[in-house]
Amino acid sequence: MSEIPGDLKFLRSHKWARIEDNGHITVGISDHAQAALGDLVYVELPEVGDQLQAGNGAAVVESVKAASDVYSPVSGTVVAVNEKLADAPETINGDAYGEGWLFVLKPSDRAEFDALLGPDDYAEMIESEEH
Repeated sequence: MSEIPGDLKFLRSHKWARIEDNGHITVGISDHAQAALGDLVYVELPEVGDQLQAGNGAAVVESVKAASDVYSPVSGTVVAVNEKLADAPETINGDAYGEGWLFVLKPSDRAEFDALLGPDDYAEMIESEEH
């Protein structure tokens, strides 16, 4: 079972979201997702200033096995992207919930964040997928 931090919310598509002290939301892919994808070799991120809609494609991560779309967990404006990933996409494999974050949004509707899966629900979803 992958590690699942208690301060995160999740999408069914194995992306995570964390609300920061300033109200912004940091987004990444789950440890479970990076393990399933294998060694990541390329990451395509949104641009700062992009307007994203919840559930729409926002980024792409590619591994030696496959490419995977990253859907935005909430609607909002991109305020930061993890530039390090351009040169070191494997950072996600080593620290999916820390240094491997993808982008940060200023949300337009906080209720969208509150509606995401909690850590326990996400863990149950993974377990049911594996059986």
